[in-house]
Amino acid sequence: MMFNRSSSRLAAGILLASLVLSACGPQTAEPTGVSSAAPLSSAVPAPATPVPAPSPALSPVSVSGLTGLPVTEAPLPRPLAVMINNAPAARPQSGLTKADLLYEVLAEGGITRLIAIYQSQSGISKIGPVRSIRPYLIDIGESYGGVTVHAGGSPAAYAILQRQHKEDMDEIGRAGAYFWRDKSRKAPHNLYTSEDKLRTGAEKFGYGGAVAVQGYLFTNPDYVPVGGEPASGFKVHFLLQSYTVDYKYDSASRTYARWVNGKPHLDQDSGEPVEAANVIVMGADHTVLDEVGRLSVNLELGGEAMLFQRGEATRGRWVRKAGDVIRFVRDGKEAALYPGVTHFLIVPNTPSFESHLTVTSS
Repeated sequence: MMFNRSSSRLAAGILLASLVLSACGPQTAEPTGVSSAAPLSSAVPAPATPVPAPSPALSPVSVSGLTGLPVTEAPLPRPLAVMINNAPAARPQSGLTKADLLYEVLAEGGITRLIAIYQSQSGISKIGPVRSIRPYLIDIGESYGGVTVHAGGSPAAYAILQRQHKEDMDEIGRAGAYFWRDKSRKAPHNLYTSEDKLRTGAEKFGYGGAVAVQGYLFTNPDYVPVGGEPASGFKVHFLLQSYTVDYKYDSASRTYARWVNGKPHLDQDSGEPVEAANVIVMGADHTVLDEVGRLSVNLELGGEAMLFQRGEATRGRWVRKAGDVIRFVRDGKEAALYPGVTHFLIVPNTPSFESHLTVTSS
């Protein structure tokens, strides 16, 4: 078949028109393979967990008769009178900064023993090293109604404990479970206990509960002492050079910091300084009993004493009535202590009381 040019153009036009019409017709959409977006959540975000308010501090309910400081429980538990090793190998000790009262007195051979009285503070995790007891140390502890805590003792001390059925906790006796040995130190300078262990043991042995405790007279912390002598520091000489004690006054803390052999006396665990608001140095008659050098110390007769507080020294006397604790008096009246810890250092009266004490005025 023959086509002329006009027919060819017409055929081409019809074909083009049909292609255009087919392109303009309805189309079926092909899936794209991309999932549709997830719908937005209509949930409200949970509020942040609230931070609890700090618990209010416990309100004081009473005042300690031994420190004059507020306490949060009443009555307070029975005092614990712990014999603390003070040999050079036993220093620094643990728990001395938590004691309400601290005594230092000669044992024998020129060494001294510390007696720490604990009552108003709890949770003391390490106390010691613990050492042996002497008759006059029993006397000191019992004057505060305390359970005496020790590891062994002199024959005379054991005779008193056993004959008089004293309420004590002896590590080498039936109370051994309430002590432990610290392997980082050599025996006998490594025996320790804790306030919790001692309380548990005291309850088991029937020594727990509150007792009547003789307290002290305290003054207002802001009271300025009068009539004393300036005393920025003082040195106490016992018998051996290795037991030389210094106290240095710090006006910021208003306490005397304790030094031993020229170094600050610090707690082994906390590093806190051993310090006191009041320090009483007192002279007592010492009698040697045997060839070992064991002593009898008269803690009833009374005698010369000096009270150090707020950077001043006051001369007076110490007295002790039957059934009472040792007290410092001036002009026949008990001198008030400042609230805080009190230290008692008992030195021999020979050759004289003054020979064991050197006071620095500035």
